[in-house]
Amino acid sequence: MAFDSLTEKLNSIFRNLSGKGRLSEADVKAAMKEVKMALLEADVNFRVVKQFVKTVEERSIGQDVMNGLNPAQMVIKIVNEELISLMGSETTEIRLQPAGTPTVIMMVGLQGAGKTTTAAKIAGKMKSWGRKPLLVALDVYRPAAIKQLQVNGEKVGVEVFSMGDTAKPEDIARAAMDHAAANRENVIILDTAGRLQIDVDMMNEVARIKKAVPVHQTILIVDAMTGQEAVSVAKTFDAKIGIDGVVLSKMDGDTRGGAALSIKAITGKPILYVGMGEKLSDLEQFYPDRMASRILGMGDVLTLIEKAQQNLDKEDEEKGRDMASRLKKGKFDFNDYLESMKQMRKMGGLSSMLGMLPGLGMSKADLEGAIDEKQLRRTEAIILSMTPEERANPKLLTPQRKFRIARGSGNSIADVNRFIKQFTQMQKMMKSMPKGGRRRGGSPFGGFGGMGGNPFGGRRGGFPF
Repeated sequence: MAFDSLTEKLNSIFRNLSGKGRLSEADVKAAMKEVKMALLEADVNFRVVKQFVKTVEERSIGQDVMNGLNPAQMVIKIVNEELISLMGSETTEIRLQPAGTPTVIMMVGLQGAGKTTTAAKIAGKMKSWGRKPLLVALDVYRPAAIKQLQVNGEKVGVEVFSMGDTAKPEDIARAAMDHAAANRENVIILDTAGRLQIDVDMMNEVARIKKAVPVHQTILIVDAMTGQEAVSVAKTFDAKIGIDGVVLSKMDGDTRGGAALSIKAITGKPILYVGMGEKLSDLEQFYPDRMASRILGMGDVLTLIEKAQQNLDKEDEEKGRDMASRLKKGKFDFNDYLESMKQMRKMGGLSSMLGMLPGLGMSKADLEGAIDEKQLRRTEAIILSMTPEERANPKLLTPQRKFRIARGSGNSIADVNRFIKQFTQMQKMMKSMPKGGRRRGGSPFGGFGGMGGNPFGGRRGGFPF
């Protein structure tokens, strides 16, 4: 995810501070110099960095901090507070009109920023809120843009209004308003055309659409991977046509994250959402405080909980409680394993979940090194090659049956034996574990390491729980 490199560098800086005990003014200034370099390398706007470092330094060398019991922790606390302030302090949502009045949302941005996909993601979110959205295809220039919106609209169960690629966008927008009124659709989302770069034609077209229909919210989609270019785009769009908020797409990619830390400070416009994947459900509300926690390596448990609530239904929750009970009793079988894999995929996968937990101290690269998704699929294939009876009762697994399972799953007999042995050891370990949870001094994952002792199913396997 974005900020991985920045998180690692900040953690290293703060570890050095913590190791000093009492801090001098020189210690703080030296640390802030390193913070400045880390932020600049993360592609944060220079003016933003300069002001940020100045504010943190002034607050950190204050009397209360320097004479406190743990100055290093106080400095980290100040950095956290200033990061939150930098990104907007308060969470901002799309403003909808009162019930009974349709809300018109216009999506704008450059071509390739993910505008059409984001339009469908927002439509799906509106539908989950109990609204009746309508997606409107106004991109009459890009090949297959209308088809893409129709496919995505179908996936989220939202109607798409189109008049083909020959009508003028402003005429399509007017007709869409009439269609929405006739069908009682109360959130009209206009997917406008983008360009490879900002030009007069694009801005004039957006202005004509705004004149043709009452646009309540103009939302700019920018590609987080473009760094400072995203900030420049946001500034220009706001100056030319006016925007109400920003959605950062591709925040799950290999981006340094500078756009998220600069946009609000430079434009004054809030970040509304961040796109965290290609699936139409991968759109997260932007919480400045939670993002600051992620940047500082403190995890994001609240977002993890919300993901569970959104993606797991009541039946999943009941199964989860049953699995936890069976795990404690040492009765966790291969069917439970498959169910745990299914639930984790619904929440974005094991690496996504672990990345939100505090205290692991693992970057994206570390997690990818620790979690071998290919190996997890291979162990899943082993279980799927078993009969229902064998999954429920591993004692039935004779050498002949193991040979059939190995052949069916594309693994060797040694792999199958190793997996079954580890599974049995895990069951015994969980059964002997104290009721309070983990063994004294151990990791909550400790003991059921992979085929190489890796608790997360690393390069040579393991269990994802």
